[in-house]
Amino acid sequence: MGLVGCLAVSGCSGGEEASILGKPTLVAGVRPDLPGIGFRLADGRFEGLDVDVSRYLADRMGKKVRFAPALAADRERLLRDGKVDMVLTFWLEPEWKQRLAFAGPYLLSYQDILVREGERGVRGVRDLEGRRICAVTGSGAAEAVTRERQVAAVPVAARSYNECLTMLGDGRIDAITTNDTILAGLKTRRGDAFRLLNARFGERRTGIAIRKGDPDGCEALNKAITHMYQDGTMAKLMAKWFGTSGLDLSDVEVPQFEGCL
Repeated sequence: MGLVGCLAVSGCSGGEEASILGKPTLVAGVRPDLPGIGFRLADGRFEGLDVDVSRYLADRMGKKVRFAPALAADRERLLRDGKVDMVLTFWLEPEWKQRLAFAGPYLLSYQDILVREGERGVRGVRDLEGRRICAVTGSGAAEAVTRERQVAAVPVAARSYNECLTMLGDGRIDAITTNDTILAGLKTRRGDAFRLLNARFGERRTGIAIRKGDPDGCEALNKAITHMYQDGTMAKLMAKWFGTSGLDLSDVEVPQFEGCL
């Protein structure tokens, strides 16, 4: 998930030319593999919540926006190499904050579990003990189960959540666990084949990653995020993308910003 600050080269002045504020067009890195969040269509266009959020934020800042694919394993490199100006759907975790700056969060969600529709043995995170869960490269969702929750699940590596969905469908894994919004989007692809548990076992603060050294750009993003909630846009977007997924949308919480560094 963020907008870019100082380019990863020596001698950067930190002025407006090094900030996202000095760019007429922002390049937003969005996931190409997450239906409802960020998904690349056959014709190359992107759609999803993060796409609509990026357009809204850029418009509030007086910018244009274009999109680039950013898988979990690639997103930090894309930011550091200057290929994108911001990356959405980024958990705000201490280890990431050491290397990147973050605006937001723009979304509060919870970690949840997606299983096959016929699965009745998994009702919550503790039921993942001994079961195979998808571990996407670059994502900390599986570790949140095995390390933070101390549940002895069996991680099975995957490059993307599309791959996870295929493995869940053919029985190579027993569950997918990550943000409930990501899982809700995945569920919409296969309809009744999967079931979202609404287990909600850990709050996840999702922000926009940008390069360090651009506090003004970060603050501009935060101001735009505030407007997005105040004018009702975020609630409408959540209903647009996840209204039929089974995700509980009764309370779209307004995030508390963590501050720009």
